[in-house]
Amino acid sequence: MSKKILAVLFAPIFALALSGCDKLSNKKTEENKDKINVVVSIYPLKEFTEAVGGDKVKVTSLVPEGVEPHDFEPKPKDMEILTKSHLFVINGLGMEEWLDKVYETVSSNKDINMINTSKGADIISLKDNDLQDDKDDHGEDEHEELEYDPHIWLSLKEAKVQSKNIKDALIAIDGENKDYYENNYNVFSGKLDDLYKEYKAKFEGVGNKNFVTGHWAFGYLCRDFNLTQKGISGLKAEGEPTPQKMKSLVEYAKANNIKVIFNEKLASPKVSETLAKEVGARVEKIYTVESHEDNKGYLEMMKENLEKIYTSLK
Repeated sequence: MSKKILAVLFAPIFALALSGCDKLSNKKTEENKDKINVVVSIYPLKEFTEAVGGDKVKVTSLVPEGVEPHDFEPKPKDMEILTKSHLFVINGLGMEEWLDKVYETVSSNKDINMINTSKGADIISLKDNDLQDDKDDHGEDEHEELEYDPHIWLSLKEAKVQSKNIKDALIAIDGENKDYYENNYNVFSGKLDDLYKEYKAKFEGVGNKNFVTGHWAFGYLCRDFNLTQKGISGLKAEGEPTPQKMKSLVEYAKANNIKVIFNEKLASPKVSETLAKEVGARVEKIYTVESHEDNKGYLEMMKENLEKIYTSLK
């Protein structure tokens, strides 16, 4: 059969397929037409916004999955995404070091509302934190420019504050659906409360409160449950500890009977493995929830974190 005849025979099929694609594309456009277009800086804020906004929001995360938020560099396509948004949601507290590069785009566009979700949160100052004592053991003062610990989403309590700020921002844009957003927030807030109460009781029953992580990301989680973290690297999960720092970590692990060295996706596994071998511990994965990992949601990752830490302390 000639190619010309085949083309004639299959042309209607291709046309039908293309027509179907067009209809699907139009349907998706119609579905998103009345939704609030929200851009968030980092992954956890995407989950919080979707939990509160439900089917009335379309949420895009500016920092791609698997990219360290501190290392992110906005590109022209990111600016384009921002200009089409109704709401720009950030973590604040220096987490978005690149914010000044997009601020002009956001501030010059009257259609974009920006909300800082750290507003009203109980912030940990680095001046009154154990990290200050730890800095001398690192080869560089990598968090000198940070005034506060930015990892507030790793606190179930502060996640409620962030979600409330998002809820208030959505209501300000779409007051007609206030009850919808309020209800969604109450449901999500209740789940955060339930998880907090479950592990508050568990951690109160253990004597050892100390654990070691790849970097100092869990200060707020520790405060929630009266725990103490020791980070191999600093706030940004980059660089390797000095020999003096490694010696200090070994001594700390042995003194506190550390059985598990927790390692995060963006922290160096090599150092964690070396430390674990030195003190007879094992390495286990823990989530910073900066990215969507293992097809698990925020609550799943947080529960797994808490269960692993709790088990390691028993």
